[in-house]
Amino acid sequence: MTDQQAEDQETYLDGYAGILAEAAATGRRLTRDELEERRRLGERAAEAGHSLRSLVRLHLDATRTSWPVGTTASGTGVADSVLAAVTQAVDAFAEGYERAQRLAVRQEEAARREFIDDLLYGRSDLGRLAERAERFGLVLSRAHAVAVAEGPEAYDDTAPVTRLVETALISRFGDRRILITTKNGQLICIAPGDQDDVLAFFAKQAYAATDGSRVAIGRPQTGAGGVVHSYEEALSTLELAERLELDEPVLRAADLLVYPVLTRDRQAMADLVGSVLGPLRGARGGAEPLLRTLEAYFDSGCTAAEAARRLTLSVRALTYRLDRIHQLTGADPADPVHRYTLQTAVIGARLLGWPAQEI
Repeated sequence: MTDQQAEDQETYLDGYAGILAEAAATGRRLTRDELEERRRLGERAAEAGHSLRSLVRLHLDATRTSWPVGTTASGTGVADSVLAAVTQAVDAFAEGYERAQRLAVRQEEAARREFIDDLLYGRSDLGRLAERAERFGLVLSRAHAVAVAEGPEAYDDTAPVTRLVETALISRFGDRRILITTKNGQLICIAPGDQDDVLAFFAKQAYAATDGSRVAIGRPQTGAGGVVHSYEEALSTLELAERLELDEPVLRAADLLVYPVLTRDRQAMADLVGSVLGPLRGARGGAEPLLRTLEAYFDSGCTAAEAARRLTLSVRALTYRLDRIHQLTGADPADPVHRYTLQTAVIGARLLGWPAQEI
């Protein structure tokens, strides 16, 4: 510690020796005003960045050097009175110090939350946002990608799951300009766009920590607005996975770009679904069983035996269903010419929620 630092710390002992002298002379405790003054000194010390450990040691050194002597009270009584005053003074000082630290943490958390909200919603001046981002480890002039994990429950920044995932990433990657946060109950990881290993590891840790979450990873995008776009892509991918009942725990927006294209013209897709698959409503049991048959058939590479296994049907029963679909729609699932139209219509049906919802 430099002489200047030692001199600065001495200011936090103002009035301390006098308190000890009066305690020795009269046996009194600290007054309310004296306690509040010790708290204010503790707050000032915390705000100045001093270590509480060094300040407590400073108080103990001051106690030893200014220990009252030559009083008329008995030695034991003096010692008890002085030690009681020391306890009160140091306790009040530490209380003020901790109070200032808690306030600083709350302010930091509020600033971080405000920054996250502005970043993910694309609010605030982009130049100002880029300046604030530096404080939280992001360089927005670079491309970033966002991963979003959705678990069986809602998570916030203080949740054990959040801390567990964050600790795992820091332990693995150290200072890689990664930001872990939460939004709307979801875990979020923002990482440089060229560090896909970070997002893949985040997905693995989130899946393990949340007992089976689903993670979506947006494409890398440049600039402050790029973080928003990647985040929105990840959210859209999660929604898409829900509609299509996709089983994969990790989904990448780059692998599912065809689906937003298919739904860009909703009316055209609704017309396709209605005209191609609408006749399936006339089947016994409605359209749903035959729609699931087509899904299983296409997902298995149009292999009847595999599709039958997935549906727990015999191959004969599956073939009967495919024939029934051909009869009702006029389109043969086994015909390459008809297959694309049928498969596109099946995807559109899932995206639009048909037949459960009217389109």
